[in-house]
Amino acid sequence: MSQSLGGRGIVPPFVSVVMPTRNEHGTIEAALRAVLEQDYPSDRCEVIIADGMSDDGTRDVINALMESAASDTPHVTVIANASRTAPAGLNAALDRAKGDVIVRIDGHCEIQPDYLSRCVRLLDTTGAANVGGALVGSGDGLRQRAFTRASGSPFGVGNARFRYASREGWVDTVYLGAWRREIFERVGRFDEELVRNQDDEHNFRIVQTGGRIWFDPELQTRCEVRSDFRSLWRQYFDYGFYKVRVIQKRRGVASLRQIVPALFVVALVSTVVIGSVTRRPKVILGVVAPYGALNALAALHASRDDPEALVLVPGAFLALHLAYGSGFLAGICRWRRISLSTSS
Repeated sequence: MSQSLGGRGIVPPFVSVVMPTRNEHGTIEAALRAVLEQDYPSDRCEVIIADGMSDDGTRDVINALMESAASDTPHVTVIANASRTAPAGLNAALDRAKGDVIVRIDGHCEIQPDYLSRCVRLLDTTGAANVGGALVGSGDGLRQRAFTRASGSPFGVGNARFRYASREGWVDTVYLGAWRREIFERVGRFDEELVRNQDDEHNFRIVQTGGRIWFDPELQTRCEVRSDFRSLWRQYFDYGFYKVRVIQKRRGVASLRQIVPALFVVALVSTVVIGSVTRRPKVILGVVAPYGALNALAALHASRDDPEALVLVPGAFLALHLAYGSGFLAGICRWRRISLSTSS
């Protein structure tokens, strides 16, 4: 039945939750259940899951949950995403979406019970083109705890405020997002070439066309972090790799944090080469010493509430920086011949 939002007697906007998924067997149940149990009126909400041809039983989990769901939960539609990538899934879901408001939720994330209500209110009160909140890392293992602290530190991720900030305000990007439908009509949909960073590119497009993005730390999404250094490295390498294409397409850099890791890698490699050629290994200390000192101080601060994690946080910081920077340099090599004139 239709209910009012905030008790004001006003029928709330219809919300379409779009969920791109692929092989999320271990997390999709919690993610989807959190969406179905929102305090938003169920008759004013729908869920569209674009599954990227999962082969790990993800669809079975979704179907079982849909069969056992209460009758007053939002309608769930599952569509096939043959391209298997997040941007293609998002666009396929947008094709089916009926909502006045579009909210992205990934299949490995768990939102708080009032997430949709908060998103709708923030869009109304701020006038923002996109609103989002804090990414809260989760995981009980020592490596996951260390990775959470590293990726939730300004030293680890620069000024990506959605990972650590406690104050609301205007930002250059947010995690996931909530938009009014007309935003996609004005700036376009997600770029399907960008397997990673399609959200950053879309946010950059919004800002370049005069829109603004609002961050609210009270709007939280819990997401399980990587559990080993190899997968963490792959994740941040891809972030750096595709960031180059974002910069090409948008003909600009949204934040200096996006190029600092690459400069660090170049400086580190350069000093190693110079030190080896000149047989003056102390040259390397010009980069290693200040970085090591900053790393240690940041690790102590990031691990202040979890001393056990301190043993791995410095290595996690180093992995984030080297992976992203190396990926960025690899991206330059990959797309160096693509003319800006061919960019969208």
